[in-house]
Amino acid sequence: MTIKLTVNGTEHDLDLPEGMPLLWVLRDRLGLTGAKYGCGIAQCGACMVHVDGSPRPSCITPVETLDGAQVTTIEGVEGKEAEAVRAAWQGIDVPQCGYCQSGQIMSAIALLREVPEPSDADIDERMSGNLCRCAAYMRIRQAIKDAARNV
Repeated sequence: MTIKLTVNGTEHDLDLPEGMPLLWVLRDRLGLTGAKYGCGIAQCGACMVHVDGSPRPSCITPVETLDGAQVTTIEGVEGKEAEAVRAAWQGIDVPQCGYCQSGQIMSAIALLREVPEPSDADIDERMSGNLCRCAAYMRIRQAIKDAARNV
């Protein structure tokens, strides 16, 4: 199966086996290792990327459903929300082990693009698909609020 996929602004013509998850295309075929394999069933969010601007768990997304799509990974995400989130994450030193952070950051950027001034309930709802085994949830929430103030 051949598909066209634009990843971080670069168009790729890919010959792939049917049913291959997007995560393996990104990591194994394109060498983009920012999205992590966590649970493999879209429960932890470590593999979160943006597809046509919306967050999507790449571990369960069959690549054949994405012909012509625009995919953005942590390596290529840009814009004022991305800059504010990165600065906030560094400013309050959010990560502990860091494994989930690329997925957390991708979800936080998507949240701020849709809800520029999120409430605690907005943050809890939109970030509920991202688990952190270090339980850094309070720092993640604070970083999102800090980022919202600086967008």
